[in-house]
Amino acid sequence: MSAQLFVVATPIGHLDDMTYRAISTLESVSLIAAEDTRQSAPLLKHYNITTPLTAVHDHNEEHKINAIIQKLQNGENVALISDAGTPLISDPGFRLVRAAQQAGIRVTPIPGACAAIAALSSVGLPSDRFLFVGFLPAKASQRQAQLEQLKDHSETLILYEAPHRIVDCLEDLQNIFGAQRRIGFAREITKTFETIVQKPVAELLTWVKADHNQQKGEMVLVIAGSDDEVDHEQQKVDQLLLRLLQDLSIKAASQLASDLTGLKKKALYQRALELQDKI
Repeated sequence: MSAQLFVVATPIGHLDDMTYRAISTLESVSLIAAEDTRQSAPLLKHYNITTPLTAVHDHNEEHKINAIIQKLQNGENVALISDAGTPLISDPGFRLVRAAQQAGIRVTPIPGACAAIAALSSVGLPSDRFLFVGFLPAKASQRQAQLEQLKDHSETLILYEAPHRIVDCLEDLQNIFGAQRRIGFAREITKTFETIVQKPVAELLTWVKADHNQQKGEMVLVIAGSDDEVDHEQQKVDQLLLRLLQDLSIKAASQLASDLTGLKKKALYQRALELQDKI
């Protein structure tokens, strides 16, 4: 059989999540292409895997491809791993896999841990249809623009977010998706301080702000689709009230919202009270 490129999933935290097949594959190949050799070395040492490592990441992938393809064409098996989880899922490796396919080299997946799927499986939101978004843009205006494009999707959304941006991201989600959109929050999956909860975004934002520990580590957000437990009209009203409450009293905000929407002031006042408690 000709040489293969193995795409090998590795643990996202708990080392026991390494599969037997992943271990045997990494032991048997001629070379392991790792996102960061410094990150992967401790894992390989733990399992007594002595296969040579080479770094393949976003900044050098194009330059490394030819050498790796040459090895494969010479009959040497190569494995591709990322720092954690399944390669190519918000990690490097796509260009190498594409080049291997184009060169007629067999690409074999070795399945295992994936933070997005682990989060989706555990937060209690619909999982029959979902859209993996990965990381949102770091710049606020670009992040908000992308969320505007996503807010009406009916499938469950899966996002990754960095600790230093989690509060800003949740604030944007509240403003754009509405305070009642339900979000699964999965942090440090499989690690010591694993946290998995599901709350309306307004409640989740308050909870994360109140506990700085929830602003640390690896995070996955699983967001209910627009047709899942979310009333579109109520979402629009919530967004209007939240904006008005930034500058007006509850009484004034509910009166103005009533004038603008034609809805009853009493109901809007009660809803404004609920939203104010969650801001």
